[in-house]
Amino acid sequence: MHQLAIEQLFQRYLKAFHQQNMVDIRKCYQLPCTLHTPDQVVLIDNESIFEREFLDIFTVLSHAKITRFVALKASFSVLSESLILACIDWQFIDTKGDVFTDFSAFYHLALNNEQWQIFNVVSQELSQSIALNETFDIITPPY
Repeated sequence: MHQLAIEQLFQRYLKAFHQQNMVDIRKCYQLPCTLHTPDQVVLIDNESIFEREFLDIFTVLSHAKITRFVALKASFSVLSESLILACIDWQFIDTKGDVFTDFSAFYHLALNNEQWQIFNVVSQELSQSIALNETFDIITPPY
């Protein structure tokens, strides 16, 4: 039951991310939420901050000519009826087929109005990846 819901969330997320579709990405997040990288922590507590942060991300990806996002592995653990922790190892691939970056992202998910949404993301070096209780699949669509 949880596996299918988590797979569907991240398939929507991946598609929206690839299309840089702000509206569909926003549906994957609850506000407020936080984004953690090794460099900074960002609190996103309104729509304008959300849009600004994701426009910044899309600008970096566009300048780097990223064309594909590949999930190397994905797993999750159910923490409670309304909380899930997911870990996904990502590769971002450029137009030449080279890996622009790879990293492990930890997603904290909450169930809101029968919809799973991200409320916290912690991105770390790939070496920090953790295998959680259950695996799930994220299928990279052909672009």
